[in-house]
Amino acid sequence: MTDQETRPAAPAPALRPIRGAAHCAVVGLGLAAVVLAARAVWHVRLALAGQPASGGPEHRLPTALEDSYHVVASLSAAVTLVCAVAFLLWLDRVRDNARALSGTAPRYAYGWLFLGWVVPVGNLWIPRGMVADVHRSVFPDRRLPSVVNWWWGLWLAGMAGGVGLVYSDSTDEVIARAYTGVVPLLIADLLIIAAAAAAALVVRTLTAAQQEHIARGGY
Repeated sequence: MTDQETRPAAPAPALRPIRGAAHCAVVGLGLAAVVLAARAVWHVRLALAGQPASGGPEHRLPTALEDSYHVVASLSAAVTLVCAVAFLLWLDRVRDNARALSGTAPRYAYGWLFLGWVVPVGNLWIPRGMVADVHRSVFPDRRLPSVVNWWWGLWLAGMAGGVGLVYSDSTDEVIARAYTGVVPLLIADLLIIAAAAAAALVVRTLTAAQQEHIARGGY
């Protein structure tokens, strides 16, 4: 008797529930958009107030408005972390389901789920590639939903404006930028808010498509 005859068949990978993860991701992205909008309002308030005659915040004690901006910035960072975790948990689940439904391994290994966002140059296309791979592995003949490209284009444009969901500058440096040139900050804020909204649509679109495929007996 050959090994092929005696070796038991490997069990098919189980599908993971995604509705709850998708809901959490959408809520997280919505909260991120709200705190980003609040941060933009504080940028406008700082610009209208004008920089004190004593100079930037690094040379003196902060004003009450600057103190309140620090609170808004800290809240934004906390919500951003929750949003990122919720989005990655959703992406992890739909990637696993795509593998179970298609019978093929994802194009990007598991580690790229996290490294893809921080590795220089690679972070320009790997996150979008992972999302697109989820769709194409299950629907190879369907066109990629346009909202995926809108999301990624808005995200890259916001990053090019020097922001992202978290500023690379210190909070005091951002305050100084708001005093001296608020328009670039507001443009970047609006781009990232739009990217968060588009990401929520990506989550809803890919989740609905995957659940439709499962309901039709695609597994």
